[in-house]
Amino acid sequence: METRRLELLAELSRLGSMRAVADVLGITTSTVSQQIAALSRETGSVLLEPDGRRVRLTPAGRRLAEHAVTILAAVEAARLDLGPEAEPNGTLRVAGFATAIRGSLLPVVTELAASHPRVHLLIREHEPAEALALLAGDGVDLALTYDYNLAPAPLDPSLTATPLWTAAWGLGVPAPPDTATGPTGKPGTAGPTGTTATTEEVFARFSTADWIVNSRNTADEHVIRTLASMAGFSPRITHQADSLDLVQDMITAGLGVGLLPADSTPSPGVRILPLTAPKVALRSYAVARHGRLNWPPLALVTRLLRAGRR
Repeated sequence: METRRLELLAELSRLGSMRAVADVLGITTSTVSQQIAALSRETGSVLLEPDGRRVRLTPAGRRLAEHAVTILAAVEAARLDLGPEAEPNGTLRVAGFATAIRGSLLPVVTELAASHPRVHLLIREHEPAEALALLAGDGVDLALTYDYNLAPAPLDPSLTATPLWTAAWGLGVPAPPDTATGPTGKPGTAGPTGTTATTEEVFARFSTADWIVNSRNTADEHVIRTLASMAGFSPRITHQADSLDLVQDMITAGLGVGLLPADSTPSPGVRILPLTAPKVALRSYAVARHGRLNWPPLALVTRLLRAGRR
């Protein structure tokens, strides 16, 4: 049943004549008659009966008119609840990678508890491909994903990606016991002439090393292979780990080298070498399906994520 036809029936019950309904709604009496006849066919019930030169609602028509009032009120409430100007409320399902959840989403959870207690988040930790698959299957409403500037990820045309923040990455290597630190407290690295080494020079030093990559995503492996190719060698990929803490532990144990966030505090046995020419940057995104960004809870959380870490 179309809500427009239910509206006409409710108005007929209230006003008593098709002409009055037509005048109030700015349509013709013929249109009112045709739409209520269509509603009668949809319900399989006789809704009108002759009453002299006019018509009146049958008992079934009066009963349906009562339902119509309730249905139309519920539709209007839903419209107000879901409209872009509505007060955000409801449950937002989010899938994202651990760094974004820890650094960006959890602060939003705290802020929502104070400012919008009717908005609730359900959080699932997933790498980008997994999160996007859940988004495509309507298993979540928002996916927090990432790619690298040297390994841009294609985006499905049915999705919209909102850039959040960018972070520089470096190369995590075993730290020698006597490593000197620069003025920032982080070990530096110099090229052959004393200047900062290029990324190719840094990679070339570890051409014979084992390399550690992500176990659930191939983006960092793509970056490593690209930069190694520029440095003139093929990297020996031997170990895989999803946790960055575990990657550091593996580096400390002498199992290899791997990419790490440049601004992270390294473990005592790890040194993070800067990669600046070319730079390596992780880019994070909030991804949603087209047409859903106006849903108030989704719009609110996306806005708070953008206003957070840069």
